Amino acid sequence: MKNTLLQLRRSPKFMVGFCLFVAILLTIFIYPLFFPGNPLEMIGVGTFAKPGTYVSLYDAVSTSRKETLKLADADDKRLAAALSQEDKISMMNLFAKGGIETDVTLEDTDEILAIWEENYDRLMSEVKMKKAEQRNYRLLQSRLEALKSADTLVVMEQGGEEEMSKIVKTDYVRTKDVANVKTLPLGTDNFGRDVLKELVSAAGTSLRIGLLAGIVATIVGLSLGLLSGYLGGNVDEIIMFITTMFTVIPSFVLLILISYSLGQDQRGPMVVAVVIGLTSWTWTCRSVRSQVISLRNRDHVNLSKLSGHSLVRIILTDILPYIASYVVMAFILQVSSGILAEAQLSLLGLGPKTTTTPTLGLMMNWAMLYSAHTNGSWWAYFPVILTIALISFSLNLMNTGMDQVFNPALRD
Repeated sequence: MKNTLLQLRRSPKFMVGFCLFVAILLTIFIYPLFFPGNPLEMIGVGTFAKPGTYVSLYDAVSTSRKETLKLADADDKRLAAALSQEDKISMMNLFAKGGIETDVTLEDTDEILAIWEENYDRLMSEVKMKKAEQRNYRLLQSRLEALKSADTLVVMEQGGEEEMSKIVKTDYVRTKDVANVKTLPLGTDNFGRDVLKELVSAAGTSLRIGLLAGIVATIVGLSLGLLSGYLGGNVDEIIMFITTMFTVIPSFVLLILISYSLGQDQRGPMVVAVVIGLTSWTWTCRSVRSQVISLRNRDHVNLSKLSGHSLVRIILTDILPYIASYVVMAFILQVSSGILAEAQLSLLGLGPKTTTTPTLGLMMNWAMLYSAHTNGSWWAYFPVILTIALISFSLNLMNTGMDQVFNPALRD
């Protein structure tokens, strides 16, 4: 055993996959300790809030400690931030009507503002336009001029009464001095939930599903493969007939049919894991059977038979240790397959019930249903895809490293 572990430590692929997988596990266990709470708590009123740090406007205004900072480019940044994409398109259209030839793009906000300020009066007097368009341009100019004023007035409600507070543009407050600050590294999803907290919880649930599915598939495949390969004869034919039946019917189609027949209320994470395991054991059974057939006539096995040892003892002590490494590799692949199968099922709406526990597949399903991929809300689905890819990559890398260590044909 010690020699085997030393061999695995010398395998770069196994160590990279192992370290990556351990890092994922540590994140799943440690993150909730520092950021506890319900991962499905809806903290956002709107949907798909962008990643970033959010400061309470009310608390920022009422913060007593303020510092005066005179930043040279503050006004320019304020004006640029106030212009929407539609505003810039409207301004560019007016430039074109007024005969102003320019090669600036919509990203050149400073240049657009400079041209607008220089030519606004002339354009409004010379360019023919509808009254509605003229009114919109004047409102835009009024908004820009208001931002250039020395200060602004903010209406707040305190104790049921309205109070006027004068906020000077050069007043700044530290985020640490504001009472309510919330950092959302991955924003919120379509329901206004913290994507990062939800992602960590979902990764843990998907891993549990994959582990249980891998255990079920490995136990069923290993048991049938051992019996089929060692006993042979009619037992082998019956087991192979059952295995062939499950192989002919695509396992994912069978998985869909079983999941659909259970109904959503019965489809908890563990039930889905068991169903996945019961539909993905066939290739493990076939592989174990072929390994056992090559071992059952070895000298040490024949000696055990002559000694009168029981079937269970021969399988457990004379055959299983020789294929243990292969069983571990099969288990790792089954875990990876289980995680991917759950994601596929959930994308089709046949995964675990959606109201209690998030999974990686369910997060993908929610993002797809609410068109996150079309409205630019990448943070709702890309981290999920990356997490699934990293988990599968780490497990498959570990399996490849183990195969290089234990498979004589692949050793250097």
